[in-house]
Amino acid sequence: MARAAEAIRAGGIVAVPTETVYGLAADAGSADAVARIYAAKGRPGFNPLIVHVPDLGEAERIARFDAAARALAAAFWPGPLTLVLPLRPDAGIAPAVTAGLATVAIRVPRHRAMQALLARSGRPLAAPSANRSNGISPTRAEHVAASLGNAAPLILDDGACEAGLESTIVGRVADSWAVLRPGPVTAAALAEHVTLVEATPERITAPGQLAQHYAPAKPLRLDATTSGESEWLIGYGRITGDDTLSAAGDPWEAASRLFACLHRADASDAAAIAVAPVPGYGVGEAINDRLRRAAHR
Repeated sequence: MARAAEAIRAGGIVAVPTETVYGLAADAGSADAVARIYAAKGRPGFNPLIVHVPDLGEAERIARFDAAARALAAAFWPGPLTLVLPLRPDAGIAPAVTAGLATVAIRVPRHRAMQALLARSGRPLAAPSANRSNGISPTRAEHVAASLGNAAPLILDDGACEAGLESTIVGRVADSWAVLRPGPVTAAALAEHVTLVEATPERITAPGQLAQHYAPAKPLRLDATTSGESEWLIGYGRITGDDTLSAAGDPWEAASRLFACLHRADASDAAAIAVAPVPGYGVGEAINDRLRRAAHR
């Protein structure tokens, strides 16, 4: 951790686990450091990054909060919820982090490794998933190494990520809120605190909105009940296969195993991948969002 904090302060990049997926972190205030993230991932510059901070006080130094935003922060932080809020003009965040937008995506993570890195480095950390752009997100240190290789000079290994899906992202739509990317915090949970409306973004305003994202190298077929020729079948519930998201049909277990299953399928000898249907309610909405983007060609 001491080496990682030193690397961050020197303008370097560090792969670090969060409760969602492993992130590729750099000082959010350094344009050169943020450029190293984009270069390592091969990420398009119009795709903004999430800024991670240790607590609400630091978040309010960077973004403008209203009463509804504070209510969401009180209910779900620290945790896997990202808020897209107006950027303060004196925030000191590198323009590449927000992709030139007037808003910033920000969250307070729960994971001990990311919180320790924030504390030891003393810097807000921009941290997208630690993998090549549009590839399968990493939920273990070995996934980071396989995807980024030498582009990730330092990886903090703290085992498998708990949630296994990227954070839920919400943003303002007039006097209401919209889910810009589904994730571990469900729409039903959010609706207990704010009014939700349908998101209809005309441009990229938050991470995870590209049509093709989280994708394996092999073709991916959805809603499969049996495997086709030369397909690796990822099962769910009663549908068994070469691997399973959850034999018990538990959507939270499926969420935590999703990217690990896709990594194993992509590394197999099969020519293609098939995935069994997963119900689309609750966290299943986020699972299906990732699968649709992964299958998009």
